[in-house]
Amino acid sequence: MLGLNNRAFMDEENARKVFATFNQVYRTAQAAKALDWELIRKDGTRCVMETSVSLMRDDRGTPIGFRGISRDVTQQKHLQQQLFQAQKMESIGRMTGGIAHDFNNMLTPILGYAELLMHHLPSDDPRRANMENIIHSAERSRDLVRQLLAFSRQQTLEMKPLDLNSSITSFEKILRRTLHENVAIRTTLAPGLGTILADVGQIEQILMNLSVNAQDAMPMGGILFIETSQVHLDEAYAAMHKGSMTGDYVLLTVSDTGTGMDQDVLDHLFEPFFTTKAPGKGTGLGLSTVYGIVKQHGGYIMAYSEPAKGTTFRIYFPLSGAPSDKAASRLEQPHGIGGCETVLVIEDEELVRELVTGILKDSGYTVLEARDGKTAHDLARTFSGQIHLVISDMILPDATGTDLFEQLGAVRSGMKVLYMSGYTPDVISHVGQLGPEAHFIQKPFTLHEFSHKVRTVLDG
Repeated sequence: MLGLNNRAFMDEENARKVFATFNQVYRTAQAAKALDWELIRKDGTRCVMETSVSLMRDDRGTPIGFRGISRDVTQQKHLQQQLFQAQKMESIGRMTGGIAHDFNNMLTPILGYAELLMHHLPSDDPRRANMENIIHSAERSRDLVRQLLAFSRQQTLEMKPLDLNSSITSFEKILRRTLHENVAIRTTLAPGLGTILADVGQIEQILMNLSVNAQDAMPMGGILFIETSQVHLDEAYAAMHKGSMTGDYVLLTVSDTGTGMDQDVLDHLFEPFFTTKAPGKGTGLGLSTVYGIVKQHGGYIMAYSEPAKGTTFRIYFPLSGAPSDKAASRLEQPHGIGGCETVLVIEDEELVRELVTGILKDSGYTVLEARDGKTAHDLARTFSGQIHLVISDMILPDATGTDLFEQLGAVRSGMKVLYMSGYTPDVISHVGQLGPEAHFIQKPFTLHEFSHKVRTVLDG
């Protein structure tokens, strides 16, 4: 650098900053401390330098030059950017969870009452088209909130030992109906695969999001590859891949023969609302949703891609080793049916409570209503018959759903419970994830989702 003008190793913006700094030091005789600017190395790469500059004077006090110390802080700045990014993601997650509970409580009666009206309209009634539009819009709103919650990792999951191969096999039929005919699906599933602890619905969400993204990357058609295997990540791998940990994993690999991505896109791939699609063609939440789900399952995800060479996602789920839950895919379950049992409904939102009790009464159940824990306690003590099922919101004005059911169990034994919620950060921080045996339904829900879930809990 000796003898070079600083513009030889700086861009114009940094050169102006350096000139202004040295000029100020010369005019004020005040040292400049910890100033950052960017230098360009001989090979074209850039580094960030932190520099302190002060004025040099001769014996008569006349300025004769500058002296300074510079140190390379590129790595520190990179770590600082990662921290800011993590803080930004955390803030978005808190904001998302804060609005989700109220938003889903509003969507629940919209979706539920619209479906009830549909059931009472003749098949040739012209108003059915309007009702279908209302239901479709409510379902899209519900799915958008679920995507945001998946990104922010604020879902209450139904974690059960899962055979990933079985889930892929059953969900493949859904994928084939969803994807275009010019997209071929090829699965290679390793035999004897160990189980993972997972929520089957969220695994299906991962498969769907990655498959739809792959289809968008193959507008003229192509091949979607879905593969599984069992792997061990050692210390060398964990050291090279931030966020991964050593241990035994089930590896899910989803690849395509599409257009691929460059490094700039890969750097922002999992950020919410980041998209390379045209306006109106995507929300930018698909891959951030996948990222959130994987992290919530204690897993690790990485993407590899090059322009015109396709894309590969590798997702590592920690090996569970427990016997798998052979239950069918939730999308393939049969419709629910009614019953004659007695159900205690505890819900503080009046519209949601009226909807739930209305569905249950229409299905033949005897229903007791409570808006808070105190009322529920009174009903549990005074009702003369048997209470077969408690349906409780997770967050009530005077209790959490889990604590309340524990208290009710001391008054009455033999009751089963179904929790419901629109998800808030309180569910995660104060209640925590429900155990693998707990039953949960997410607001908003459809009529047959709710009635089937109630029947499943009672019969289970």
